[in-house]
Amino acid sequence: MEDKFEALIEGLLEHQFGLANAFISPELTAALRQQLVYLYESGAMKPAGIGQHFTYAKNLKIRGDMIYWLEKENSAAEKAFLEQIEAFIDYLNRTCYAGINAFEFHFARYETGSFYKRHLDQFKSDQGRKFSLVTYLNEDWSASDSGQLLLFSGEKPVEIYPTGGSAVFFKSDEVEHEVKPAIRPRLSIAGWLKRI
Repeated sequence: MEDKFEALIEGLLEHQFGLANAFISPELTAALRQQLVYLYESGAMKPAGIGQHFTYAKNLKIRGDMIYWLEKENSAAEKAFLEQIEAFIDYLNRTCYAGINAFEFHFARYETGSFYKRHLDQFKSDQGRKFSLVTYLNEDWSASDSGQLLLFSGEKPVEIYPTGGSAVFFKSDEVEHEVKPAIRPRLSIAGWLKRI
């Protein structure tokens, strides 16, 4: 497990983002994908918005994903995933003195053709989000499906395709990013490691 954590941390330190190709197992990826599909088909997922509290708004010109917040009590798959996140936070705090003491994660489903314009993950009114972590749940994804994550961390944007089981890790207040449209639904878990 720690080699996956190291891949994320070392990549962030060297390139402003870390990538772990097998952050979660194929079995957990499949279970989480099944849970997301169930939540979507039962109508539990809701359109995401931008901002928070009084500035929160839904704007399909900026983002088009449906979300559902994860809780350990919801399902065995969510519990297993969040326990892995807690292990990663413990490792990050022990090895990098990050001071992370909270987190929040949600399922995200992008319909065919939907997107999320270039943005930062940290709110202007709330500096709590320190790191962003996106884990992909897609099955048999190929470059021809599009839907890549663009990370603006250098002269040219880095393209990351949403391969099932992989995860990408970056600083919420430093790395602007964008989700490009895909030709089929795109499934992930997005979240933030926080200091509150």
